[in-house]
Amino acid sequence: MNLDDAQQTFIVESLELLQQMEDALLHIELTPDDDDTINAIFRAAHTIKGSAGLFGLDDLVAFTHVAESVLDRVREKQLHFDEALTALFLQVCDHIGVLVKLAADNEQPEASVQSRGGQLLDSLRRLLGATPESDHQGLSVVEPESARDHVTDSSEAHHWHISLRLGHGLLRNGMDPLAFIRYLSSLGHICNIVTLSDSLPPVAEMDPESCYLGFEIGFDSSADQATIEGVFDFIREDSQVHILAPHSNTDEYRQMIQALPQESLRMGEIFLLRCGTHMPAQVDVDDALRPSVPRQGQQAIEQETVVQPTIQPRQIDTASTGQSAKDIRQSQNSLIRIDAGKLDQLINLVGELIIAGAGANLAAQNAGASALVEATAVLARLVEEVRDSALTLRMVQIGSTFNRFQRVVRDVAKELGKDIRLEISGGETELDKTVVERISDPLTHLVRNAMDHGIEPAEIRLAQGKPAQGRLRLNAYHDAGSIVIEVADDGGGLNTAKILSKAIERGLVNEGQHLVDQDIFNLIFEPGFSTAEQVSNLSGRGVGMDVVKRNITALRGSVELDSIEGQGTTLRIRLPLTLAIIDGFRVGVGSASYVIPQDMVVECIELPANEGLDYLNLRGEVLPLIRLRELFDIAGAAARRENVVVVQFAGQRAGLIVDRLLGEFQTVIKPLGKVFGQVNGIGGFTILGSGEVALILDVAGLVRQVAAQSGATRSIPIRNDAVTRS
Repeated sequence: MNLDDAQQTFIVESLELLQQMEDALLHIELTPDDDDTINAIFRAAHTIKGSAGLFGLDDLVAFTHVAESVLDRVREKQLHFDEALTALFLQVCDHIGVLVKLAADNEQPEASVQSRGGQLLDSLRRLLGATPESDHQGLSVVEPESARDHVTDSSEAHHWHISLRLGHGLLRNGMDPLAFIRYLSSLGHICNIVTLSDSLPPVAEMDPESCYLGFEIGFDSSADQATIEGVFDFIREDSQVHILAPHSNTDEYRQMIQALPQESLRMGEIFLLRCGTHMPAQVDVDDALRPSVPRQGQQAIEQETVVQPTIQPRQIDTASTGQSAKDIRQSQNSLIRIDAGKLDQLINLVGELIIAGAGANLAAQNAGASALVEATAVLARLVEEVRDSALTLRMVQIGSTFNRFQRVVRDVAKELGKDIRLEISGGETELDKTVVERISDPLTHLVRNAMDHGIEPAEIRLAQGKPAQGRLRLNAYHDAGSIVIEVADDGGGLNTAKILSKAIERGLVNEGQHLVDQDIFNLIFEPGFSTAEQVSNLSGRGVGMDVVKRNITALRGSVELDSIEGQGTTLRIRLPLTLAIIDGFRVGVGSASYVIPQDMVVECIELPANEGLDYLNLRGEVLPLIRLRELFDIAGAAARRENVVVVQFAGQRAGLIVDRLLGEFQTVIKPLGKVFGQVNGIGGFTILGSGEVALILDVAGLVRQVAAQSGATRSIPIRNDAVTRS
């Protein structure tokens, strides 16, 4: 097994568990006595600690162990989650994340990280009733006194005996037996260990991938039984694990010895003595090895008694899910983790396959071979299905990104001294994973900006007749082949007079120049523009909104802003569903070919014979026209019969006048270079089957250009209704 790969899996899964832990901590503030949420927090910490022990991450194990002990107190109702405890564990969650990331980079914690960890440990130990340690360099574990109440101060008070018979498939499943021993040593001192090799077959019959070992371990520790049992969580299902606590009674010794493999029964006493484990004086080993005979009168009762093993497999609560444990296991086994780079490579290969298929289809048509044309048509259909399946693999729900802002809103609201509630809707909306990753930072800035500038303090809201608690809303939905993400607040809205005054002061607008509200709103996206009276930790430096717009534009997206003073602001980010492959509609103008995203095409009509038209009456609606021949300065005379492709973006329609309609076309999007990146009306290019290049039209930019020229920018309606394609 490649341990580097295994550790990388541990890193990824630990970060996921930390995100789940953070979500649960944010939820626990609303329902502090929810046992399911408390158990979820405990399981996340416990799993991270157990996995970290397998890789020898001692700092992470020691720190998480103390946090786990506090959570155990919460589970036992000795402590309760309040605002202070939740805030502490959010910091604990952050520190565990720092340690996990350091492990990912194979780096040791710096002094500042150790100091921060020591401060958190002090806070946790106070909750356990232990004295904080002055030296924060070592992250030693201090157990609560309650965990040691059942033992005495003698040398045997903390002596445990652990009997292991490892399953044959342990190595094959990627487990390292020594890793469990190393992790066990982090909880105490291993006095003696005896390796058992009785099950080893002859060398000729030995399977190098099978494990034949067992161990008898004498172990001194002040940890409780649940903590020691947790060491073996990952192997309990296919291995025999028996743990004898200090001062165990006769029946417990008998049960452990009788559970050993038959050929090892007579060696039980030797193993116990060699490991430093002493039986009670009244226990006779030979007597312990003989099956017990129930006394008369107890036989009927004891025949019905089932002796449970010391460690029980982790149980799955299926009552709330309606699934059986078998269904859950099958569901878990049906999921696999795939490296994002491999998906990107798959998409690239599918794109090349589409281009090659288009070339084969063109060659078949030129050759006039009907059978070959039919074969390439079937191939094109199959390639399209492969494309859709491959793109589906990259699609993820945006809800997980939205949920991360619960923590941002909580922390920023406390920093600002405001009461703000985050509402999330449309979390099930899917879009390309790359888009999700690259939209996270712009969204963070917009959320923080809305909380700082948009939502007023409670006293001002109450004076204005608003609820004291501000409302911030994140929403997502699909619209005409795009995804729209809304960041809305019920704050004070944008002050147009203040924005215009600031713009005039900075020379962005001439004195006396008349601007509609939408143009004034768009001024906030200018570099360095800010209306904040003073600089704060969050904003006021004029850096951010211009970067937000630039990053969104780089994703072939756009930003729209609506605001009503005194009522709030809504900012909409409109993005393509994918950055890789789309369904396109190919048109021709002169000798050039252009591709229009098919989701934005509403219908195609023939252009009336009248010349010089800038608008068209389309069933009673005014349709502005864009002549691509004039826009791109294409030489030559127009076709005798021109066509109009009606496109729609953000509720606004326009007509593109073209010479020829060439039909649907699977389009592999290629980005433009830096030299052509700012060309208006072009969003990229693709390669045709003939090897020629076709430009992909930026419909959003063209529609906005038409709206600006007609002075109708402010009247663009935002609708969520579906577009009917003719």
